[in-house]
Amino acid sequence: MKRMPTVYIPHGGGPCFFMDWDPPHEWDRMAAYLRNLREDIGKTPAAIILVSAHWEEKRITVQSTPAPDLLFDYYGFPPHTYQLTYPAPGAPELAARIKMLLQSNGIDTAEDSSRDFDHGVFIPLLLSYPDANIPIVQLSLRSDLDPAAHLAAGQALAPLRDENVLIIGSGMSFHNMRMLMSSRERGGRPLPEMSLFDDWLRDAATHPDPEVRNRLLAGWDAAPGARFAHPREEHLIPLHVVAGAANTDQGRETFRDIAMGAPISAYQFG
Repeated sequence: MKRMPTVYIPHGGGPCFFMDWDPPHEWDRMAAYLRNLREDIGKTPAAIILVSAHWEEKRITVQSTPAPDLLFDYYGFPPHTYQLTYPAPGAPELAARIKMLLQSNGIDTAEDSSRDFDHGVFIPLLLSYPDANIPIVQLSLRSDLDPAAHLAAGQALAPLRDENVLIIGSGMSFHNMRMLMSSRERGGRPLPEMSLFDDWLRDAATHPDPEVRNRLLAGWDAAPGARFAHPREEHLIPLHVVAGAANTDQGRETFRDIAMGAPISAYQFG
């Protein structure tokens, strides 16, 4: 059986795909990418591990909730966006295996048996896997956001790809909220400095040598425009888990567009 790829996806802004937006087609191309993700993957996973930008803990923490509910961790959106449903099952047995793999690689790990799915999980998966019939285990970031630690976590989880488990990192490749919120004032046009980091990230994530790729990603904050793109890096670090799990598979850019006046990219490995 061909091993599962690993993917880093953008999850948009709050429940953006399920509401009217001004301008009205701001998120259409990103939504189309997410809807086509199943075809890009090529086969149905037995389970999904999802690393969301919206869950941080002191230690990397594994969700073992049998039947997670939804955590509506966005604010000020239309009432109907708080009525969304995504009844995908949890996977406590897979959670135990994830925890074992992390711990056996010297990674300090915790478990949360009551954690629900945050919007970094259910918003993109409502588009990518709308039937909500694939078991999901959410994995937290470590709150220090150490890039090397998250690359190592991904490397520890790589064997699960041979067990038909899809590893998804859910974030945004550009996440300077002040710049995003001022997009309308600029007529949706990106500033020249916005592309500096996105161009660097494409070169780093798709580098043919995995050791060079991981070394570049570990030192991401020295890249051109890095802190302009990510004043705080929680929306980038899911990529590190995905790249770590890629092992020797080369990355490719599978999506690039302008959303809210910023370049946004997605990557797939394998």
